[in-house]
Amino acid sequence: MDIITWIFTGVLAVVFAVSGVAKSVMSRARLLASGQTGIAPFPMPLVRCVAGCELLAVLGLFVPWLVGTARVLTPLAAVGLAVVMIGAATSHASLREPRAVAANTVLLALAAFVAASRFATL
Repeated sequence: MDIITWIFTGVLAVVFAVSGVAKSVMSRARLLASGQTGIAPFPMPLVRCVAGCELLAVLGLFVPWLVGTARVLTPLAAVGLAVVMIGAATSHASLREPRAVAANTVLLALAAFVAASRFATL
């Protein structure tokens, strides 16, 4: 089970690191052109804030667990990413993008699994 948790954690880290960096540095037009259409209804300051939260969550997924300090931050980071995915799925649903909603749902499930697994081993 621990190996699966680490694999899912790695998948979340890669996806949200890429997403967070893109939302941090790209313009609105470039984000929309690259497929990040879920940002359309939101002002760019909010998009940038979410990007920062995603990047902090990536650190929170690994660092506390690896150094053995404040391990509760790891499942909390996963819960935060799950909340982000609920918002993303809602945004994509309002834009009538079922494939994006499906992808958000998968990421939500991965984040929920990591959170539950890490909370269980605290």
